[in-house]
Amino acid sequence: MSSSIATEDAVTEDALLGGRVRLRQPRDGYRVAVDPVLLAAAVPLRAGDRVLDLGCGAGAVFLCLLAREPALTVTAVERDPGMAGLARANAGLNGCGDSVEVVQADVAALPVDWRDGGFDQAVSNPPFLPAERADPSPLPGRAAAGIEDGSDLGAWVARAGRCLRHKGRLTMVHRVDRLGDLLAALDGFGEVVVYPLWPRAGRDARRLIVTARKGVRTPLRLAAGLVLHGDDGGYTKAADAALRGAGLDLSS
Repeated sequence: MSSSIATEDAVTEDALLGGRVRLRQPRDGYRVAVDPVLLAAAVPLRAGDRVLDLGCGAGAVFLCLLAREPALTVTAVERDPGMAGLARANAGLNGCGDSVEVVQADVAALPVDWRDGGFDQAVSNPPFLPAERADPSPLPGRAAAGIEDGSDLGAWVARAGRCLRHKGRLTMVHRVDRLGDLLAALDGFGEVVVYPLWPRAGRDARRLIVTARKGVRTPLRLAAGLVLHGDDGGYTKAADAALRGAGLDLSS
């Protein structure tokens, strides 16, 4: 593992999906919030799907996917060796090690034809900001997780596109202010659905989920999205259900 997570004291064990997923993650590095859980909830899964998780970190997204549908085959790519090691360990901790392959590699450094057309689904919670727009965290793990370095958003989408089969689906979570960049990168995709995550009713969305299918020509659609918090500050019924393992229906 990398020096930032080399000791037991540097790692915590936390729970996702109401305790259905155990996640060991860095105490002081990138910490999982709701984004990867909601991303996983937005993926329409079928038994037997081959799933590519680009930039998997400690494995939160693929673990939530496997909790919903155990009959998946997952390949997860993570460039940081320490986080890749945690992802492998977390797969074993959750009893799904035989279903998960973790590849320690930079997305930009993968061969052009790597796993070409080999996946039904691709998911990603990529770094949100280009370096010139970012105010990096002093903690290296958090900075690396949040800032594009070597692979911009277009490169992440292009890699997913090469790896997906015809009509395969890409699902990403990102910042609202990068929507223009994301839509521009989705050339060759159709059936694009933009699904805002509203902090509260009447508040501007800061995050969104986008799903799209390779080689499909259906026009873009702006969905109603999900309101996360009610007036009392607690999660809404729909948000709480998704955070406990229910799927999100992006068709509505």
